[in-house]
Amino acid sequence: MGPRGLPPLLLVFSGCCASVSAQTWATPAVTTERPKSTEAASATLGPSPSARPPVSPRPTPVTDVAALCVCDLSPGQCDINCCCDPDCSSVDFSVFSTCSVPVVMSNNQFCSQKAAIYSMNFTANPPQRVFKLVDQINPSIFCIHITNYKSALSFINPEVPDENSFDKLMKTSDGFTLNTESDVSFTTKLDAPNTAKYEYGAPVQTSDSFLRFPLPLSSSLCTDHNPAAFLVNQAVKCTREINLEECDQIEALRMAYYSSPEILRIKKKEKKVSITVQSIVMQSLNKTLTQLERTTVVWPMLINAGPVSICKNVVLEVKYSLTYTEAGEVIKADLSLLLGTVSSITVPLQQKFEIHFTQQNTKPVPLSGNPGYVVGLPLAAGTQPQKISGIIQTMNRYGQLTILHSTVEQDCLAVEGIRTPVLFGYNMLSGCKLRLTRALPCPLVAQRVESLLKGQAFPDYVAPFGNSRAQDVLDWVPIHFVTQSSNMKDSCQLPVALVIEVKWTKYGSLLNPQARIVNVTANLISSSFPKTNAGNEKTILISTVVTFVDVSAPAEAGFRALPTINARLPFNFFFPFV
Repeated sequence: MGPRGLPPLLLVFSGCCASVSAQTWATPAVTTERPKSTEAASATLGPSPSARPPVSPRPTPVTDVAALCVCDLSPGQCDINCCCDPDCSSVDFSVFSTCSVPVVMSNNQFCSQKAAIYSMNFTANPPQRVFKLVDQINPSIFCIHITNYKSALSFINPEVPDENSFDKLMKTSDGFTLNTESDVSFTTKLDAPNTAKYEYGAPVQTSDSFLRFPLPLSSSLCTDHNPAAFLVNQAVKCTREINLEECDQIEALRMAYYSSPEILRIKKKEKKVSITVQSIVMQSLNKTLTQLERTTVVWPMLINAGPVSICKNVVLEVKYSLTYTEAGEVIKADLSLLLGTVSSITVPLQQKFEIHFTQQNTKPVPLSGNPGYVVGLPLAAGTQPQKISGIIQTMNRYGQLTILHSTVEQDCLAVEGIRTPVLFGYNMLSGCKLRLTRALPCPLVAQRVESLLKGQAFPDYVAPFGNSRAQDVLDWVPIHFVTQSSNMKDSCQLPVALVIEVKWTKYGSLLNPQARIVNVTANLISSSFPKTNAGNEKTILISTVVTFVDVSAPAEAGFRALPTINARLPFNFFFPFV
């Protein structure tokens, strides 16, 4: 028996299954006779009646790869496509489609080892299994030539204390220690993590239960017994079936139902945070809005106006805003309410609920979309001064990609420094007039006009999405800057126009496509410097153009390929008809 270094658990399991049936495995479909295992299990799995269960002998590990079968999971039954299963017969092999375990070998770190190779011969009728036992050589120079630690092939039988060996085991061990109740509780307090703080997804607790956040579950109806989860921003709409005659008795329609709970700052503590009402807006039946005082407390009121009944001061929208610290402690809770009037025509009632969490001393980062761009928001752009750094953006997101600003005077020198942001989806045209005299040198004017068109810091990259991160440089779209001049040689070129073309596409699902920028080109157009006569001025027009081009490919409905059935029937399946 050559030791192979297989994991002990695999050896015990495989040895138990393979060694029992190794001698009964004889299949006429093999090309090489399978050798009998050189190691038969010499011990039974169960303990003898006179022996104690903990000290029963372990089965002898089987390391002969010809007797190992890792896919034999069902004892006494043939496992499908398990070519090394001793319970499979030639009839079973004839319906196999492949060998799930084609190669059985021991540790691949050995320099030389036996490998059992299994395959299927589908040219035979019926199909037969092919077995080969080959010597496999490891080409690595750091391979293991021989292992001399036989005990590593199986678990070591533990020594169970008895009346004869107890004293000896006591000397080799550290002994036994008994801790008092105070010691145990003190150790537990030191080792236990701080579970009092709120963690992500934990229910926000109040003085009596938890902060209720109605949600539609199995249907569109509101379910009030749903807790608000910490750090989970939500915005939902649900429908509430109400009896208009009893609207003043329904708690979910009262503003006090949402403003009266006191939130626990941390879990299982007595410190509380009261909910502060920041705004109350009243909406009439004709959708007009009226701002009420924050200290106003109103209750639902049923009014009978002839044949029509209406209920005033009903809660239509609820918006929570919770502020928390880095330690997971809620320190502030704000509430905004929209109240309205409900009639029998607007029943069932639709309510809207929102909750947002904001960390203390942090400002939310404004985005131009999440993820796709939103029409009317500025393009996110920046520069990369070094190839190994990320994208650098200005704090003013309306100043990252700008163009020349048009004024009433249209004087280029007067509008220098005044810029207009490039807004997604808006085709823009701006310009100004530049007066030239003969005394002005062309190189100086050309440099001044180019600076006027490009701005103080023209960006190098544009974000593909409205929420793209600055550290993901490879995702950003580079701006291709092209200079176009006239064909006249030996003349000074004066920039007269900057044309920016932004190509975007619809990305994602057809139900909710997201705008994604795929290409940006900036074309600087120049012309020959105009000649002016002495004492005369010449006016030229400087312009900037921004165009957005939708390059989305037409959506095509895709269908999955039809499934193919790759099944083999037994050769006598149609007997006796064929």
